[in-house]
Amino acid sequence: MKAFFRLVLLALVLLAVAMVSALTAMRIAIHGREVAVPKLVGMTPQEAERATSAAQMQIVVERQYYSQDIPEGKVMSQLPEPGTRVRRGWEVRVAQSLGPQRVAIPDVVGQSERAADLNIRRRGLDVGGIAEIEMPGTAADQVISQSPPANASGVSAPKISLLITTAAQPQAFVMPNFVGQTLGNVARVLQDAGMKLGPVTMAAQATAGGTSVPQGGAAASPQVAPSSTIVSQNPVAGQKILAGSAVSLVVTP
Repeated sequence: MKAFFRLVLLALVLLAVAMVSALTAMRIAIHGREVAVPKLVGMTPQEAERATSAAQMQIVVERQYYSQDIPEGKVMSQLPEPGTRVRRGWEVRVAQSLGPQRVAIPDVVGQSERAADLNIRRRGLDVGGIAEIEMPGTAADQVISQSPPANASGVSAPKISLLITTAAQPQAFVMPNFVGQTLGNVARVLQDAGMKLGPVTMAAQATAGGTSVPQGGAAASPQVAPSSTIVSQNPVAGQKILAGSAVSLVVTP
């Protein structure tokens, strides 16, 4: 029995040694694939490409900025920082200098989005973020603000962000329940809410194909009186409806 326990203990010791050895080998293999990020700031794109290739890494020019201190075309910042250890094949993202600002920022306020885009790009600039805003009384698709403003100096990036007006969306309502109310009362409610009274049909006629009464004629029709009671509606209660939409009703005398 003691011999059996000794064999089990020996097996456990051998297993622990094997696991430690495997972990150590894995750690050595992982660290063996790591490289230090070279310093790229101040290099030309060609020099930075050669430096990253030698370290078995890749370079990605992510942004471009104006700079008074770093000559045009040279790397002005990088990520990861120099000396950081990363896996081989890692991407180093850099920002490239455009040199001092030499392009005047155009004034595109009052132009359409397309006209502003053309005006910006033909100067070698890019359109940055575009935000939209509803402004009652102002035409849609019109630039009302830009950043940086026209003729700005000391600009960091060759991009202009725009604020553009957009067409106002129709007001939305939740369709109320008109069943059981009189036609005359509902017609006034619809008019006050900016909606339209659509076809009004007698319940008996609706089962046989119906005779519709056009908008404005329901109250004056001898067949459909304002005191008629609504028994069904379309759209149904609870449904979303936009201002200006027509509401069809089925009534009983």
